[in-house]
Amino acid sequence: MSPRPAVTRTPITIVSRDPSAFKDTYGGAVGLVATGATLIRPETPSDTVLVTMHPIGGTGGLPVMRLFAEAGVHVLAADSRYRGVDNALIMEKVALDLGAAVRHAREKLGYANVILLGWSGGGALSAFYQAEAEQPSLTHTPAGDPLSLVDARLVPADGIILMAAHVSRHGTLTEWLDASILDEADPEKRDPDLDLYGERVKPPYSPAFLARYRAAQEARNRRITAWVKARLEHLRRTGRPDEEFGFVVHGTMADPRWLDPAVDPNDRAPRVCYLGDPRIVNMSPIGLARFSTLRSWLSQWSLDDARADAPACLARVKAPVLVINNSADDACTPSHARRLFDAVAHGDRRFHEIAGATHYYQDQPELGAQAVGLVKTWLEDHGFRI
Repeated sequence: MSPRPAVTRTPITIVSRDPSAFKDTYGGAVGLVATGATLIRPETPSDTVLVTMHPIGGTGGLPVMRLFAEAGVHVLAADSRYRGVDNALIMEKVALDLGAAVRHAREKLGYANVILLGWSGGGALSAFYQAEAEQPSLTHTPAGDPLSLVDARLVPADGIILMAAHVSRHGTLTEWLDASILDEADPEKRDPDLDLYGERVKPPYSPAFLARYRAAQEARNRRITAWVKARLEHLRRTGRPDEEFGFVVHGTMADPRWLDPAVDPNDRAPRVCYLGDPRIVNMSPIGLARFSTLRSWLSQWSLDDARADAPACLARVKAPVLVINNSADDACTPSHARRLFDAVAHGDRRFHEIAGATHYYQDQPELGAQAVGLVKTWLEDHGFRI
């Protein structure tokens, strides 16, 4: 067996200015943000780099990133300021962090071509960033706090790759919310006719049940949003406009897809999700959006207020787009990949599906390599020299 190609991993610190009036992350001086990144590259130089960022995840440790480097593709895996902790996350600030990484790749590392690699939750982030870089429009967060992506002068990337990506954090959360919970202060109060983990509701689910369930999920998201806005208004009215308030959202892993493989079907295994047993995760500390704050809810999770909506953003993007769907993905199902692809308003778009691939390509190096091959071909077809 031939040895694996040499790959170097160089840690990088990216320092940028933060226009916020107060900090929402621990440590460091007000007005500055220092984020970490890893340059993963082979021995051969390249004009092109993939810049990847997940709102809270560390993409540098994903097996597929090393596969990219072994295939000759340079990767800058950058973290946002909210790495690992999303309870105060503001998506507009994450866009600033991604902008600092893109600018660093161009101006400090000297890459002529910068391609956004949006994996999983990084897909909507990449689309949001590129839309605001090409056509800047936002000057405030959804909570009304000043934060201008217009003044930030974000540097547009040369293309976007969406791999195992979902449409948005707020859309995904809403599809995963436990629709049976009737009282946010007492999650034991449930509608038994909507409780996926109770005795009355069993798969397969009828179209009528799914329609009722989805409507109840959206209604629950909007109830939380209404409470958040009222709480923010109370703080402002009582002379505490910069204060925050933390809260818990119970029951955030109750998507019918996990229990009924006929819903948005693909090759995934039933009764599991990417975090394990969905019944357990539904009420566990690792569940999506379990801990939140008022401003973060509006920017990250509110169905009607959050802006990092990939389909809406992709409709504004002029850069070429590649969408890769994994057919056994137990986190981002086929309807999401298709919505991403269909949203691109221009003709320079491409869609591929990798049969049998899971969300992380865990123990699937051959399928990860297949994804890398698709990306390399797309890069070469667009003249991005690697």
